[in-house]
Amino acid sequence: MDIYRLKKQFKEYKKGTQFYLVAQSEFIGVKEFVLRTKDLTNSISVSENELLTYFSFIKSSH
Repeated sequence: MDIYRLKKQFKEYKKGTQFYLVAQSEFIGVKEFVLRTKDLTNSISVSENELLTYFSFIKSSH
């Protein structure tokens, strides 16, 4: 599972919050990603553009 960290505040989440990437999908060229907070209490769905703008890849836990 991939781990991402917020580069800057996004919605109600503060900079530095860590997320697990739990799912990704693509429909007619539109990519969508589902992320869960590291404590698994909240999840959000973001577009590819939002993922690239607000999140930085930390590591893969495979």
